[in-house]
Amino acid sequence: MPRFYCPQPLVAGTTISLPEAVAHHILVVRLAPGEFITLFNGEGGEVQASLVSVAKRSVTAEIRAQVAREAELPYCATLAQALPEASKMDWIIEKAIELGATGIVPLAAQRCVVRLSAERAEKKLAHWQGIIVSASEQCGRNRLAQLAPLQDFSHWSRQQDLHKRVLLTPRADQSMADWARHQPPQAITLMVGPEGGFSETEEKAALAAGAIGLSMGPRILRTETAGLTALATLGALWGGM
Repeated sequence: MPRFYCPQPLVAGTTISLPEAVAHHILVVRLAPGEFITLFNGEGGEVQASLVSVAKRSVTAEIRAQVAREAELPYCATLAQALPEASKMDWIIEKAIELGATGIVPLAAQRCVVRLSAERAEKKLAHWQGIIVSASEQCGRNRLAQLAPLQDFSHWSRQQDLHKRVLLTPRADQSMADWARHQPPQAITLMVGPEGGFSETEEKAALAAGAIGLSMGPRILRTETAGLTALATLGALWGGM
C-alpha cells in the first residue's frame, strides 16, 4: 500500500485534502478513487485512508482507521556527520533513516572540503528534510528524524546533552562492536569526520569534553560508510534491526 507523509491531524472518519506534493505523486502513479493509501504525520502511528476524489489540482481522502504501528529503534541514535564531498550527504542521510537514526546533525569540521554559506546551508537543510521524509515513507517509519542546523564542530563538540557521544576514529584502541557488547541500549550520538577524518586538535577537544573514542575495526572506512556501519552494528547488538 502506498505510504505518504501528511503533516496535519489525521482523525478517523474525516475527509482531508492531501498536500500538493502528495497529490502530485498520486496523479503520477495513477491512483484512482476508491484505492487505499497509508498516511502518517510524523508524530507516531499511521492511518489507512481511501481516495475520495483525484483531480488535477486537488486530491481528497477519507481516513478509515488508525493503526498503532511503529518501526523505531528501542533507543535514540543521532548521527553527527561532518560534511562530505559532492552529494554523499544525501546518500548518508537516506541510509541513516533506513537504519533507524532518530537525529541528524550536519557538522562543519576543519577538513571539510565543502563550505556552505548561510543561504546555501538553508537550502541544503530544506533538501535534506525532503530526503528524510521520502526515506521515512519508503522504509515504513512513522516518526521523522530531527534534523539540526549546520553546526561548527569545535563549538558543538563542547556542548553537553544526555546522549553518550562516540567519536569514530581509527586511532582508538577499542572497537564500536566490542564496546557495545558490554553496554545496555542507550541514547547515543555517533560523530563521523569528513574525508581525512577529524583533525588531531578536534579529536582531543571532543575527547576532553567527554566523548568516547572508538574504532570500526582493523579497516579504515570511508566517511559515507563509517556512520552507517556503526548504526547497523548497534542495531544488531542492541536490537531494532
